[in-house]
Amino acid sequence: MRNWEELYRACRLCPRKCGTDRSSTAGACGMTGKIFAAKASLHKWEEPCISSKNGAGTVFFSGCSLRCCFCQNYKISSRSFGAEISPERLGQIFLTLQEEGADNIDLVTPTHFVPSILRALDLVKGRLRIPVVYNSSGYELPETIALLEGYVDVFLPDLKYLSSELSARYSGAPDYFERASKAVLAMTDQAGELVFDGEGKLLKGTVIRHLVLPGCRKDSMEIMRWIARSIPPEKALVSIMDQYTPFPHLPESFPELRRRVTKMEYNRVVDLAAELGLKGYTQEKSSASESYVPNFDLSGII
Repeated sequence: MRNWEELYRACRLCPRKCGTDRSSTAGACGMTGKIFAAKASLHKWEEPCISSKNGAGTVFFSGCSLRCCFCQNYKISSRSFGAEISPERLGQIFLTLQEEGADNIDLVTPTHFVPSILRALDLVKGRLRIPVVYNSSGYELPETIALLEGYVDVFLPDLKYLSSELSARYSGAPDYFERASKAVLAMTDQAGELVFDGEGKLLKGTVIRHLVLPGCRKDSMEIMRWIARSIPPEKALVSIMDQYTPFPHLPESFPELRRRVTKMEYNRVVDLAAELGLKGYTQEKSSASESYVPNFDLSGII
């Protein structure tokens, strides 16, 4: 079994490439190489092909290399809420979720813990029989995605921005699209064509998420155009999300984000996606609510 933990030394797992020795010090993601997670449970609010019949077996990891100013999971992404668990414990959590009927293992914000996750998956190899979903911000390196070959069945990346000005302002990452576009292409190449079971559950493939932000519909539309010309429709579905909610923690320096997305803004993006022949999912306006944010209470972790 490979010593995955060696990848934490002079860490280069994400595009920040902070070079921190995370065996002893927190990196740009806010985490050391010790796994921290905030919740593990069945989750029925993912896309229908992911939540499927019983729900996705989500594991929410603490920390994040992107840290968007509007993050709905800011409690764990920026405030490091969570409990420390070992790779052995993580593997047991995977098996417990499977026993509870999870349709898959849904790894939420996993990038900075990839070495430990792969070790956990090695430990339960042969016993875990459900698909593994890699649910990320899209801010990835193709080299890290390559490590997931043979471990991950379904990719669920965000594609947040095309504009470097927007990604710099809201996520401190002017290189977001440059990095995320390459990562998404690596994901679709690795996962291959979409494969479903008889009940519509996605067994293999990619679902690209995009959250429409207030005042940013033109950027959203450019993302739809890029997907249409860059990715064959048999390799990816598109999920256009309308759940943006301005939370109280949003800094005062972002007044333009202190409102919800209008019906016109969202519909313009959805209409263009349809014109381009993109297939996938849209959301009801009721999804823009704090009730859709998980209650992080460490259930299933310790």
